Amino acid sequence: MNAIIIDDESSGRKTIRSFITKYAPKLQIIAEAESVKTGIEVIHNNQPDVVFLDIRMNDGTGFDLLEKLGAITFQLIFVTAYEEHAIKAFKYSAVDYLLKPLDPDDFIASVSKLKKQSKLEEIEQKVELLLQNNNKIEKIALPTLSGLNMIKICDIVHCESDNNYTNFHLIDGSKLLVSRTLKEYDEMLSSSGFYRTHKSHLVNVKYIVEYIKGEGGIVKLENGDHVEVSRRRKDGLIQVLAG
Repeated sequence: MNAIIIDDESSGRKTIRSFITKYAPKLQIIAEAESVKTGIEVIHNNQPDVVFLDIRMNDGTGFDLLEKLGAITFQLIFVTAYEEHAIKAFKYSAVDYLLKPLDPDDFIASVSKLKKQSKLEEIEQKVELLLQNNNKIEKIALPTLSGLNMIKICDIVHCESDNNYTNFHLIDGSKLLVSRTLKEYDEMLSSSGFYRTHKSHLVNVKYIVEYIKGEGGIVKLENGDHVEVSRRRKDGLIQVLAG
């Protein structure tokens, strides 16, 4: 696979080069760039399979580059210093990213995914959602057996664990079986108004219409579902509901 590195710092480009040489020798670096402008040029001129893209550059951001580029015909790995909003946007959009300073294990894991991500249509969907979420996070990319589903966060009523999968219950009554664990979505959605009522349940608090007391209790949701509350999560839920 042919790779391009876009980073405004020569030290950043050098680090990625050395990581590719050491941990991903099947990747061939065909070009480098140090700005949004030159990045667009080298992508157009070289048609890479994968691009390692920095977020912050002297003449703009990696998001700016993608907006100006148009069609996405390559796989993408963002490389960034810690930026809370950007990382949240990556996670919600299912776009891969690496944090500086680079960690070898994280790098190897990201590169290994490249072999699995061959559908350009899905890559374009992810990038389109990423650009939307960079302004305001409203949707989440959910990988199912049939493909990638872009779902409004406000339409998710609750999520239910199913071993290594998660069932998403939506406000229109439909369900989606997603190939990731509930723990991943708990970490992601807890900052968007969701509360883990039980080891098997994650609830969108705005859809709770009634809390029924018990050892732990039960919450009744707007769609008619009843979801269990564990004893150890009861007090936290009551605090959330009290506002």
